[in-house]
Amino acid sequence: MFKVKQKGQGMTEYIIIVALIAVSAIGVYSFFGQTIRNQVAGLSSEMSGQDSQAQITAAQASAGEATSVAADDYNLGNYNEAANKSASGN
Repeated sequence: MFKVKQKGQGMTEYIIIVALIAVSAIGVYSFFGQTIRNQVAGLSSEMSGQDSQAQITAAQASAGEATSVAADDYNLGNYNEAANKSASGN
């Protein structure tokens, strides 16, 4: 009877870990999403044989903006402001 509870407890722990990883990934993507999109665009341009200097430059600019947004002090009260700044590129 106690074995059943342990299996359920283990599954619950895995679900919590997966949820924490998902929340972390969403947070990272909200800060660096524009940079990632520009890098993927540059990669796909290069793979198709086109020049991707514009995408590389945009990715570098987005990375700089994300770094400046990430350097500011945000908490749960103003986290949305940081996510909006990094998503809009301002």
